Amino acid sequence: MGLFILRRVWVMILTALCLTFIVFFLTSLYPNLEKLAKTQGNMRMSDEEVASWLTKAGYMQPLPVKYGQWLGVLPGWTRTTDDGVTGRCINGTVPPSEAEQAPRFCGILQGDWGYSTVFKDDVAGIISTRLGLTGKLMFWVLMLMVPSALLVGVMAGMREGSGTDRTLSTFSIITTATPEYVSGVIFIAIFASSAVGLKWFKGTATSAMENATFENFFLPVLTISLYGMGYIARMTRASMTEVMTAQYIRTARLKGVKFREIVVKHALRNALIAPFTVIMLQFPWLLNGVVIVETLFNYKGFGWVLVQAAGNNDIELLLAVSVVSVIVVLVTQLISDIGYVYLNPRIRIS
Repeated sequence: MGLFILRRVWVMILTALCLTFIVFFLTSLYPNLEKLAKTQGNMRMSDEEVASWLTKAGYMQPLPVKYGQWLGVLPGWTRTTDDGVTGRCINGTVPPSEAEQAPRFCGILQGDWGYSTVFKDDVAGIISTRLGLTGKLMFWVLMLMVPSALLVGVMAGMREGSGTDRTLSTFSIITTATPEYVSGVIFIAIFASSAVGLKWFKGTATSAMENATFENFFLPVLTISLYGMGYIARMTRASMTEVMTAQYIRTARLKGVKFREIVVKHALRNALIAPFTVIMLQFPWLLNGVVIVETLFNYKGFGWVLVQAAGNNDIELLLAVSVVSVIVVLVTQLISDIGYVYLNPRIRIS
């Protein structure tokens, strides 16, 4: 198991480097850099002025060098002028004596995530704050989505072809086929808009950032949960149906074991092996789902920050968001693989 984990971690590191390099390459394309220069300087800047600004800011270096500096494996660039010394690891313009005391390496590995040109703040602080808000949203989504999906899937799979099975399966298909932006708009129009008159949920998701209550937090939680619930329920139903037709289940029935005891003690554990992997893979999907829901409900979490960074060409913030997303995806996949090995004793690691 230890060798398996080490091998998976090594593959994760290589994958993370490849994915972050692709994002870094796309954000470092000259049109993006030109837009950044004009946003930070003057929209009427000439091509020569744009090139001069990018050179002074260190953006005109070779791509591998910039990527190494961003990671923190190469020394940060410095530039000496008549006013002093500037550089990646130097805040502002300082005298040469102070520049010598500045750190040589200042990248992701050193905890320096850069500075946001939109929010005018350190990227690390922005990411930690917004990721915490999204973490709170994802926690309650999982608390609602996972038990409900497992219950629906198990009930549908216990008696294949029954009326309960057809009803719950239809419900699962409908929830999976309805995108978040559709269900979210419907929920807002029916339960939170004054036009219909219900107004069951009077709070806003923005206020839930400070004080989350049932009225201001349930609609975004429900919107995300419904979409993922149907997929998990369908996988659970398929797994439960397969287990209920196994030979040991038939033997237990012939011995006169109660149907409830067969489901709980014999079928349920084996039926939950496949849904476990599906549940773990919901974490990457949740990061994508919150982009739509947080924007729709104006809940300023991780997904909202991603939209702001992409829309305003905030390169440092966009790179940090991509790093966090890659880490979350790879870590959840590792946990899924390890958990699947433990749950399924038939798997042998060579």
